[in-house]
Amino acid sequence: MKNVFLKSMFVGLVFMFFACGETSTVESGTYQGTVDEVEPEKTEIYVKTDDNKTLELYFTDETVLSRGGNEVEFSELQKGQKVEVEVEKVGKRLDPISVKIME
Repeated sequence: MKNVFLKSMFVGLVFMFFACGETSTVESGTYQGTVDEVEPEKTEIYVKTDDNKTLELYFTDETVLSRGGNEVEFSELQKGQKVEVEVEKVGKRLDPISVKIME
């Protein structure tokens, strides 16, 4: 009985890991991709890069968001938009320095 319980717990944990999705930690640099999710209440976006990684980005007071060379509000971001992001790796976290909406 204990063995069945432990197997069930293991399967549940594996399911939770894959169901929650996995974000990628990349080095500081510039990446292009598509906005996969926007969470306005947290000023957070998820960007799926061209090489199929998911970047979890929390905007800071210093993050510059632009479109067509002009600075814009966070509300301009929408799922499906092409973006170019410049990020700085701080420990395991990625801080977005700039996010450019490409379309």
